[in-house]
Amino acid sequence: MADNKHGEEQLCTLEKRGNLFILTLTGAGEHRLNPNLLSSLRSALSRLKSDPSASSSTLITTAHGKFFSNGYDLDWAQSSEPRLQLMSSALRSLVRDLICLPMPTIAAVTGHASAAGMMLALSHDYVVMRRDRGFLYMSEMDIGLVIPNWFMALLRAKIGDPRARREAVMRAAKLTAEDGVRMGVVDSAQDGAEAAVAAAAELGEALVARKWDGHVYAGNRRVVLREVLEAIGSDETVKKVAEDKARSKLYLGLLLRPVSGVLVKLFGPLGRSAASYSTFH
Repeated sequence: MADNKHGEEQLCTLEKRGNLFILTLTGAGEHRLNPNLLSSLRSALSRLKSDPSASSSTLITTAHGKFFSNGYDLDWAQSSEPRLQLMSSALRSLVRDLICLPMPTIAAVTGHASAAGMMLALSHDYVVMRRDRGFLYMSEMDIGLVIPNWFMALLRAKIGDPRARREAVMRAAKLTAEDGVRMGVVDSAQDGAEAAVAAAAELGEALVARKWDGHVYAGNRRVVLREVLEAIGSDETVKKVAEDKARSKLYLGLLLRPVSGVLVKLFGPLGRSAASYSTFH
């Protein structure tokens, strides 16, 4: 199986290699999680589930370039609450799809995975990561955002040590592959992107060899991650993010008003045009 859509930007590919499905975020960009990319990923998982061999396979998710995913596409969302809600809802639906997928899942993290991108990686059963490039990074403290409850539910499920969670969340530590192994969030550290994907494939084949029933596997995963499934029903931070961004824009406009007055006094109509630009852009 391969995903090749002509006439459209290809955001991800799904390829079947024996007992493995390889889902790849394509291109050299940051793989920001906007509705287009999230919809493409969900569509790929839907096609995967329709394959007759799905319940006796393993999924490996990886990415091209220096980023696994650099998180939400906040530039696209801007301060629009509907856009933020759409983006959050799409990611939560993708995470639910991964939790309910009838097969083991492995994230082969070959570059940076930040904030929502780290959540995408941790939504898999296993994480294999290259040691020579890339961080797992919960950036919210550094960029002034409050972490959603469902992020924390997933982090609690994946990082058992409270001190390690504090390091990841409250200190916004940039975790290397070795840090991740030490914390128990990364299963193995590999020398390079190809090695990481190869190690993920080896692990995937070992899991397939157990001949588990994929639907039973998914049922047990849903039990293990029950608190996460309950938490992803909503995202209480969306409205606050929109309000904070709107407030920042208003504050900037107020700061620029004195400047606007000076421009008008000094330059007349030309200054009025410049003042209008400085206030609203």
